[in-house]
Amino acid sequence: MSKIIQLSPHLANLIAAGEVVERPASVVKELVENAVDAGAKTVIVELQNGGMTFLRIRDDGCGMSREDAKTAFLRHATSKLRTKEDLVAIGTLGFRGEALAATAAVSRVDLLTRTAEDLEGTHLTLEGGKLLTCEAAGCPVGTTIVVRDLFFNTPARMKFMKRDAVEGSAAAGAVQKQALAHPEISFRLIKDGQPQLQTPGDGDLLAAIYAVLGRQAAGEMVPVESRWEKLGVAGYVSRPTATRGTRANQIFFVNNRYIRSRTLTAALEEAYRNQLMAGRFPSCVLNISMPLSAVDVNVHPAKTEVKFLNEREIFDCVHYGVLGALNRTPGQTAFVMRDAECKPQNACPGEDGPTQALPGRLTADRAASEAEAPENRFFKAMSAEEYRKAAKPQVHTVTRWEYEQMTKTLNKRPMPEPSQALRAAVRPGPLNSPVLLPGDGETTENEKQTARGGEDGPLAGKESPASRQPGSEAVESECPAAAENLCRDAGESGSDEPAFEAPLPLNGLDSAPSFRYIGEVFRTYILVEQGEELLLIDKHAAHERINFERLLAQGTKVLGQTLLQPKTCRFDREEAALLLEHRDLLLTLGYDVDDLGEGDLLLRQIPSDIRESDAAATLSEIADHLRDGRLDTPQRLRDEALHTIACKAAIKAGYITDPAELKALAAQVLTRDDLKYCPHGRPICTVITRRQMEKQFKRIT
Repeated sequence: MSKIIQLSPHLANLIAAGEVVERPASVVKELVENAVDAGAKTVIVELQNGGMTFLRIRDDGCGMSREDAKTAFLRHATSKLRTKEDLVAIGTLGFRGEALAATAAVSRVDLLTRTAEDLEGTHLTLEGGKLLTCEAAGCPVGTTIVVRDLFFNTPARMKFMKRDAVEGSAAAGAVQKQALAHPEISFRLIKDGQPQLQTPGDGDLLAAIYAVLGRQAAGEMVPVESRWEKLGVAGYVSRPTATRGTRANQIFFVNNRYIRSRTLTAALEEAYRNQLMAGRFPSCVLNISMPLSAVDVNVHPAKTEVKFLNEREIFDCVHYGVLGALNRTPGQTAFVMRDAECKPQNACPGEDGPTQALPGRLTADRAASEAEAPENRFFKAMSAEEYRKAAKPQVHTVTRWEYEQMTKTLNKRPMPEPSQALRAAVRPGPLNSPVLLPGDGETTENEKQTARGGEDGPLAGKESPASRQPGSEAVESECPAAAENLCRDAGESGSDEPAFEAPLPLNGLDSAPSFRYIGEVFRTYILVEQGEELLLIDKHAAHERINFERLLAQGTKVLGQTLLQPKTCRFDREEAALLLEHRDLLLTLGYDVDDLGEGDLLLRQIPSDIRESDAAATLSEIADHLRDGRLDTPQRLRDEALHTIACKAAIKAGYITDPAELKALAAQVLTRDDLKYCPHGRPICTVITRRQMEKQFKRIT
C-alpha cells in the first residue's frame, strides 16, 4: 500500500483555513479588510462570547451580485488580481481569495449582500464550507456576514482558544487597528450588547487616536509629517515624557496596511535615543507610504509581515521624520493642577543631592475647616453677606505650638562651619566679586562694597553662606569662586548639608527672550515669569542636558584631566574585569585606569567635567551599564556612559547655587531648542499659565 496519498479537498481546506483563521480576531481582521476594499464608509462589528459563538460584520460598501456571492466562497477566488503582474504592485488589503473560504470551512456562515444596481439582495447559508441555500432577500446596499460556532467541526483547534474575555479583546484590537489605519471610515464595535468603540470617520487621525487609545494618549501625541524621496511618513508619536513599559502602542502601517516590523521599531526608538529612561518605550501611530512595487506583502499568510526592497531607506525615513517632529515640539510641558496629592516621579538616576523634607503636612485644620463649610454651599444663589460668612480663607494659620515645633526642629539641624578652603579662597579682588547681569539695574551700596572688597574682604561683616539657617531669604552663595573647594570639602566630610556647586557658564543672556527671574524653590526649581506664564525649570535636569550636549560636541573623545596623585579605587572583581575589558571605551570617556589586581584600579586620569570624589561612583555606574548587556553597540555604550558623566557633573537638587548662575541657566533653557528633556527623559521645564492659577484660586470658573 502506498504511503503517500492525496488529501481530500475538505481536509485540505481545513488545513489551509488554519493558516488564515487562528482565532476570532483573525476572522474580524479578514472580513473588515474586505469591507474596506469594498469602499465602505461605515463598518459595524458585533460579537458575543469573544466571537466564538456569534460574529457579525456589516458594511455599506459596493456589495456583490448573486453570482459573485456564490463564487466568493471558493478557494483563491478574488476580484483583486487578474494577472501575475498584479502581484508586483498590490494595493488592496485582501487579495489571496482565502478569507471567506477559510472562514466558511470552520464555521456556519450567513451572507446578505446587495449592489446598488440590484433591486433585491442575496442570502447565502453555508456550513463547514458547503453551500446549503441561496435565495433572494431584502437588504440594504452593502454586505453583512454572520459567523456562528467558530471551529465547531475542528475540536482540536477549539481547545487552544483562550477565555472569552481574551479572545474578545484580541478581536477588539483588530478593529482598533483598522480604525487607526482608515480614519476616513467610521468603525463601531459592539461586544456582548455593549458599545465598545465608535470613531467619527471624518478623516482626522487624531480623532481616531482619541477614540481608540483614549484622551490621555491623544493629548500626549505630536504630529509627524515627512518626505524622503519616494517615501513618506505621517501620523503621530508620543512625547518623550509619555512613555510605556511595553511596545504595545507602537502601531505601524505601510500603505494603510497594519504590519509588524523590527526595522520600523528600531527606527522609531533610535529617534528617541538619549531622551528616554531605560525600560521605557514610546508610542506611535505611523503610516509609511511608498510605491507598491517597493514592498512585498505576500510573505506571510496573515499579511502582518512585509519585505521591503530597501530597508535602509525605510529606516532613515522613519528615523529622521520622527526626530524632526520631536525637535519641533515645544519643550515646555503643561503643569497639571490636581486637588489630590500625586505620587512624585523618581529622581533622575545618579542624582544624589540631598532632598529637602518639609517639617510636616499641616492638613488637620484644613480638613476641619472644610468639614465646617455649609453642605449646600454650591448650586444656589448667595447674597454678598452670606458669601462672606460661608467663605473660608485660603491660607492655613500655623498655631503657636506648631511654630515652636518647627523652630526646634530647624535649630537641631547640624550646620557645618566654614571650611579652611573657603577662608583661603575668599580674598579681596575682582575674581570674587558678584556677577552683574545686563539689565539688572543700578548696583546697590552693599554690592558696591562687596565688589570693592571692603576693608577685610568681600565677606567682611557678613555671615558665611554655609552657616546661614535654611529658609533664609538672603543670597545663599556670594562667592562662586570658592564653590568648588567647599563642595569638595563637604563631599569628603560626608555631611548631608547641601553644599555649594561649581559655577555655571554665564552665557546666552544676550540672546535670551524677555523674562523675569523670580527665584528658586526647594533649592531645585527655578521660577521664571514670561508673559502670561510661570515657568518651573529643573536646574539639575537642565544642567545635565547642557553637559550631555557639550560632551557629544567634543567628538569621539572626552577631554580628560590628569591627576597630580593617582587614586586607588576598589571595585568588585566583576566590575573591575568589565572596566578593564572596555579600557578603550574608558579612554574615549576621559578615564585612564591601570589594573592593580584583586579588583583594585588605579585612576591616572578622569573626565574634566566631574570631581575626583565622583570618579569612582561614575565608573561603577558605567560598569553597571556594561553588565546589563542590553547596550549592544559601542555608540550606545558611549551614550550611556556620557549620561552618567553628565549627571555627575550637573548641579544637584538641594544644593546651593548662585542666583546669577540660575538666571543664566534659565536663559539657556529659554533660548536653546535642544534643552527639552534630560538624557533620561524627564522634562526640563514645565509651565503654569495665568489662567490655570486663577482657576485654582477660584478667580475665574
